[in-house]
Amino acid sequence: MPFAAALSEHPLATAATGEILGEVVERLGERPDFAVLFASASHVGALDDVAATVQTVLDPTAFVGATAGAVLAGDHGVEDAPALALFAARLPGRIVPVHLTAEATTDGWQLDGLPALDHGAAGSLVLLADPFSFPVSALLADLAEAAADLSVIGGLASAARGPGGNRLVVGGRVTAAGAVGLLLDRDAAPEAVVSQGCRPIGTPFTVTRSERHVIYELAGRPALERLMELIGGLDPEERRLASSGLHCGIVVDEHKLDFQRGDFLIRGVLGADREVGAIAVGDEVPVGATVQFQVRDASTAGEDLDAVLGDRQAEGSLVFTCNGRGAQMFGDPHHDAAIVHGRLGGAVAGMFCAGEVGPVAGSNALHGFTASVALFRD
Repeated sequence: MPFAAALSEHPLATAATGEILGEVVERLGERPDFAVLFASASHVGALDDVAATVQTVLDPTAFVGATAGAVLAGDHGVEDAPALALFAARLPGRIVPVHLTAEATTDGWQLDGLPALDHGAAGSLVLLADPFSFPVSALLADLAEAAADLSVIGGLASAARGPGGNRLVVGGRVTAAGAVGLLLDRDAAPEAVVSQGCRPIGTPFTVTRSERHVIYELAGRPALERLMELIGGLDPEERRLASSGLHCGIVVDEHKLDFQRGDFLIRGVLGADREVGAIAVGDEVPVGATVQFQVRDASTAGEDLDAVLGDRQAEGSLVFTCNGRGAQMFGDPHHDAAIVHGRLGGAVAGMFCAGEVGPVAGSNALHGFTASVALFRD
């Protein structure tokens, strides 16, 4: 099998690096086409040495990595403890490592580092970004115009709660800012699946009055009035879920007539204004959009991940799951890793993220509380 993944929980970075390298080299040999390293927060200080050693010993053609609050490999997740995970693969096609930087301007952001892309040449970008120094949403907006068929999947580094604390790896070098990634052509590109972990409640509504992220009217009536009416008609369990965390699903493809779980971009309901009857959600919602309220719990999130994987097949999987999942949501740090590995087998590795990136209904987006998975086949 042209994929390998390894995990070490050894507290010493030197020993942990030796363990993951030994396992990957034994399974795959040296000079794979690409490698991805995931390091827990406790290894941030040693990451320069770890990355240099992986580059020298494994000698991958393309090599990127990131630090995270927790990492995973196989069917195992490691939270709040030292851990290194390494994923490596041999694949056909062209794979190019990239280091992206961003500079704020009066017109928005100046993004640099991404090679020129041929419009219509489908491929993928596996993206690892620092949330404090790189505007992922701006990148996705640019790519939607320049390369709409490019699938972007990945996650935001989560080892730090403030600027300068995360680390990214590209080609064995370590940086504290920007984003890194692997640009894969159509022959090497993985299939991307995103589990947002929600289920719809009530019926869809058309937005008839809104301003940016505030919805004033749904189907001609005050949005809050519609919402309260909906909640009043729920069964006790759904009402409990809505009261503990309500979400708004924004339909991505308005040409569809019937909407299922994967048709929505999920955003949180941030608050309400009783005086004007409006609700605020975590994204801009234009007039004419279709929305449907959603609920999320551990059971629904687990079922959704299992469902989106379905009967898909993969020999290697990169998993980018939210740092609000794991033990916090499921009472089990291994939950998402165990589902992916149990359903697909093969080499599995990834990290717990401060935001996940993946396509929904054909459009790339930045998510929260999701699991985005890149599925590789030989």
